[in-house]
Amino acid sequence: MERNHTMMQFFEWHIESDGTHWKRLGELAPELKKRGIDSVWLPPATKAHSLEDPGYAVYDLYDLGEFDQKGAVRTKYGTKKELLDAIEICHKHGIQVYLDVVMNHKAGADETEKLVAIEVDEFDRTEEISEEVEIEGWTKFTFPKRNNKYSSFKWKSEHFNGVDYDDKDDKTGIFKIVEDDKEWNENVDNEFGNYDYLMFANIDYKHPEVREEMMRWGKWLAENADCNGYRLDAIKHIDYEFIRDFIEEVKKQRGDDFYVVGEFWNPEIAACQEFLENVDYNLNLFDVALHYRLFDASKAGSDYDLRTIFDETLVQANPIHAVTFVDNHDSQPNESLESWVEDWFKQISYSLILLRKDGYPCVFYGDYFGIGGEEPVEGKKEAIDPLLYARYHKAYGEQDDYFDDPNVIGWVRRGTEEIEGSGCAVIISNNEEAEKRMFVGEERAGEVWVDLTNTREEYIAIDEDGFAVFPVNGGSVSVWALPELEVEEK
Repeated sequence: MERNHTMMQFFEWHIESDGTHWKRLGELAPELKKRGIDSVWLPPATKAHSLEDPGYAVYDLYDLGEFDQKGAVRTKYGTKKELLDAIEICHKHGIQVYLDVVMNHKAGADETEKLVAIEVDEFDRTEEISEEVEIEGWTKFTFPKRNNKYSSFKWKSEHFNGVDYDDKDDKTGIFKIVEDDKEWNENVDNEFGNYDYLMFANIDYKHPEVREEMMRWGKWLAENADCNGYRLDAIKHIDYEFIRDFIEEVKKQRGDDFYVVGEFWNPEIAACQEFLENVDYNLNLFDVALHYRLFDASKAGSDYDLRTIFDETLVQANPIHAVTFVDNHDSQPNESLESWVEDWFKQISYSLILLRKDGYPCVFYGDYFGIGGEEPVEGKKEAIDPLLYARYHKAYGEQDDYFDDPNVIGWVRRGTEEIEGSGCAVIISNNEEAEKRMFVGEERAGEVWVDLTNTREEYIAIDEDGFAVFPVNGGSVSVWALPELEVEEK
């Protein structure tokens, strides 16, 4: 029987910019696999506009740390060779690698160009707030140091539809380029009237040369990096028809099992479902709605009705297409979408994504190893490891829910014969110490179960009719199962 799969987002915003991250991945790969992590989502591997940038201010898509551009040969995370070596090590240990792909914008242009633009309202990009004016935008990308290797394509103003800076008047704003009757793309999210524009020089996917070049690059990257999938950044800002065609093209080359997950940062399930429909359901989406439910629950404490934790979430509505997560690099403290799940609720949150049958869970590097920067956050490896253990060894079989109390919920995974010792009972309280009587199967009668989280020390015997009363501490989670088998520790 196939074991449960678990992804790790292998970075956080404040990873040290010392070029050692790809090496770190290679060193940690055996340990990650041992814990049950069998896929990693890596940060953008392409050259950014500065050495400190995490990779989302992308400069040259064909530079994976190979050319002396923007201050160094390496990227923030290392050189191209170190990246490819780390991917090879991951593959040797049975870990799939998903690369982060940033296709919405470009930053750090080589030259400015004169162009005609209209300034638009920051909060309604369909509202024009100036006349047509000539500005100077950073839109010319020639990549002189790469010298046409891999691609001779040069980016010019015609390939973009918006910029955020007029060099001529030293003015920031959102400037819609109007030459050649340009308009924002309509196949995007409608927040702020039209959310085609996000930042930097915004790529115009109505331009046939752009579509052709980005398709070519997408296939080039997958082939050259020998990766197993992509995480697509900021897709609510990109023409969904291009996203659909892009995925089709890459899968044609790499095979149907090439995995794609998109960041569609919208907690409205109807919007997510509409997007999935528009791209022919050929990718998964991060479950943003569930993230916000976990965040809200962590803030509300015992006032939160735990029975509703999965209501209106992607994993409930479209479980096959949902990647569940607790936090990520954007939701971590002081970042653009800050919505950090509070400490007391972290382990509970991870039990909700790791130990249930639906969703493809993603563990955040910042939660596991900690966060750096000026306000460091300690990692919670000790709290997450027992849950990873339980996911890999115990959380199989039918799922019976006991969502019958606003402050105390539980579920049972009945286990399967193929995985010896599998099956578990999970109980969560967001109030005081509690207990719940749950059925784990008559065939379990006489078994003695322990709390794998080590927060409860007692032993629980399953009674002759297959029931047991499982306790949990206040504001905590307990995962009851047969104790670790020696065979499982090898």
